[in-house]
Amino acid sequence: MYKILAKEELVPNIHLIKVSAPAVAQKVRPGQFVIITIDERGERIPLTVADWDREEGAITIVFMEVGTTTQRLALFNAGDSIYSLVGPLGIPTHIDKFGTVVCVGGCYGIAAIMPIARAMREAGNKVISVIEARSKYLLFWQEELERISDQLIVTTGDGSYAPQRWIPDQIRHMIDGGEKIDLLIAFGCTYMMKLSSETTKPFGIKTVVHLGSIMVDGTGMCGCCRVSVGGETKFACVDGPEFDGHQVDWDLLLSRQSGYQDEEIRSLQEWESQNWCRT
Repeated sequence: MYKILAKEELVPNIHLIKVSAPAVAQKVRPGQFVIITIDERGERIPLTVADWDREEGAITIVFMEVGTTTQRLALFNAGDSIYSLVGPLGIPTHIDKFGTVVCVGGCYGIAAIMPIARAMREAGNKVISVIEARSKYLLFWQEELERISDQLIVTTGDGSYAPQRWIPDQIRHMIDGGEKIDLLIAFGCTYMMKLSSETTKPFGIKTVVHLGSIMVDGTGMCGCCRVSVGGETKFACVDGPEFDGHQVDWDLLLSRQSGYQDEEIRSLQEWESQNWCRT
């Protein structure tokens, strides 16, 4: 069992939990993830590690309520325990001195880019962090990202905070403004990463995306997380989760991600019905 040391709702539907996991905290690196099971009968879901404290032996996970498991996890509090936690998994982000590195994140991806941005800056890069949300009230961790970045750009879909732009529009705005980008790392919803990759491709800007494919075992055995990259089948859990955004078959990925949509809706409806009956 893995004890939750702290719990916080960052913005509506996005939560932070700090979990005691000494072995994972000692080994985890930027870009890696864990697979958790909240109880004996729960499903296994991948969650990116947003931060860690090796001395305390704790990792920080930021997640968004989407399906049954994440909605149930949102009800956990400090002092509760998660049944199982496996990791760190996946190939860490390649950290090197590239020049100007732009880290873009939306929704839960805002938290996920923080360890990457921090490591890239420590490696001597100029780091520009770009974050987006539909509206100002859905933004979080601006101060934290501003502290570890050379520049922080914040955009909102409705213009309630800063420019009214989505991330792909902001990337194009930066390119048109003469910003030389040596590497772009995108973390967030699949559609945002797809459009960001399409924006950078004509300019030959190396673009790395973090794919959140459906996963079960996290070791490449089940094949659920397979993606097509450059015409080859890859497994996001062991070959990724980061890939060349210009080589990803985005249409296939989007199709596969919706493969269990009906089952996910039915699961959530059944759980909500049971929970309603108890109250």
